[in-house]
Amino acid sequence: MREIVLDTETTGLDPGAGHRIVEIGCVELLHRLPSGRQFGKYLNPERDMPEGARAVHGLTDEFLATQPLFEAVVDEFLEFIGDAPLVIHNAQFDLKFLNAELDRIGKPGIEPARAIDTVAMARQRFPGAQASLDALCRRFEIDNTSRDLHGALLDCQLLAEVYLELCGGRQPGFDLDPARRAAADGPAAPARSHRPARPHAPTAEESAAHEALIDSMKDPVWRQ
Repeated sequence: MREIVLDTETTGLDPGAGHRIVEIGCVELLHRLPSGRQFGKYLNPERDMPEGARAVHGLTDEFLATQPLFEAVVDEFLEFIGDAPLVIHNAQFDLKFLNAELDRIGKPGIEPARAIDTVAMARQRFPGAQASLDALCRRFEIDNTSRDLHGALLDCQLLAEVYLELCGGRQPGFDLDPARRAAADGPAAPARSHRPARPHAPTAEESAAHEALIDSMKDPVWRQ
């Protein structure tokens, strides 16, 4: 089962107001565990970086001016995600920006139905609790101390761990080697000694007493 954890960093909150993507990060999951394959690109937004956005992710105009345009990496990006479901924290935000970028260069958008929104998952599982990535890392005791600033690829790596926990956590594997399985399960239970079944047939005295009891009855069913 292949899924892609995806995140973006942007110059602002609304592509309709001219804001652009400045970083895309993706982490491949196979059976909900990272495979080791990643996609990460910084992008030239072809505009200035507002101070508020720079404070969030730390990306400067000078650095981004040296990075490729979205259209230069889009084919590599689309090939990486393929047709896999996309695990996104607040999917509406990221898809809005991605589809604006795709529309700008005349490529089809990404269908919202492909997205697995971990914010919605967290709110359903923990109603009323905070659903930010930092809050979920604290809840699941995931180390996010390296997250001084937002970064798309780093956030994907953290979200991959959060997503696994939201899905029920890591399940113990099946070990088909009896010796290893026995060692993992701890000491074997002590062997039980076999005891023969106890006799249940009536003695001669018990049979005679039963017959005498029946003889004392009027028209007993045992004699019919």
